[in-house]
Amino acid sequence: MSKDKDPHKVSAQDRRLIRLREVQKLTGLSRSYVYELVKRRLLPQPVALVPGGTSRAWVESEILDFIDQRIAERDLEVSHVEAA
Repeated sequence: MSKDKDPHKVSAQDRRLIRLREVQKLTGLSRSYVYELVKRRLLPQPVALVPGGTSRAWVESEILDFIDQRIAERDLEVSHVEAA
């Protein structure tokens, strides 16, 4: 997301929408697991491409933030193991 104070305000550079195939490429997750994580609210929710439509896409910056969080969690776990 953008670095603004309002977490719901998306800047112009954060507005790129990506489809499922791109989410899969970025995360390495399968289609079914992407939807499982969305259902469990562990992956950002997709947005409707048109009101009332069935096509969905994800905000690219939210997926990149998700990836960054996974990396940060890994690094935190590694530092705890090394400290022990």
